[in-house]
Amino acid sequence: MAKIASKKKIQYWGTGRRKKAIARVRLVPGGTGNIVINKRDIDEFFGLDTLKLIVRQPLELTKSTDKWDIFVNVEGGGFTGQAGAIRHGISRALVEADGEYKLTLKKAGFLTRDPRMKERKKYGLKKARRAPQFSKR
Repeated sequence: MAKIASKKKIQYWGTGRRKKAIARVRLVPGGTGNIVINKRDIDEFFGLDTLKLIVRQPLELTKSTDKWDIFVNVEGGGFTGQAGAIRHGISRALVEADGEYKLTLKKAGFLTRDPRMKERKKYGLKKARRAPQFSKR
């Protein structure tokens, strides 16, 4: 009995988080460098060039911009948090694909999860630290 080898597409996954944003990143090898975020092109999804630069940083650092097609599902948070989460997810997926990238990505700080979160509101205050206006009379 001969076994038929199924052609399974190789892909690497990485999950990135920042603030309230969560990004699920999928790297597909042999691509042309396309980045698709929530079924939209990166230029259509992010208006600011700085956010596009943040997303592409791990690829440029590892000189693998044209080696991968990247598909991202991101939810929660704002645009900046989502860009940071995507960068974190791409970095994790690159390490899963090739372990040699780990040292350079770690040194650049792309594998470290940014722990800063929104501070909770306290009672007696208007916001986390903003006190009501003081009046002498």
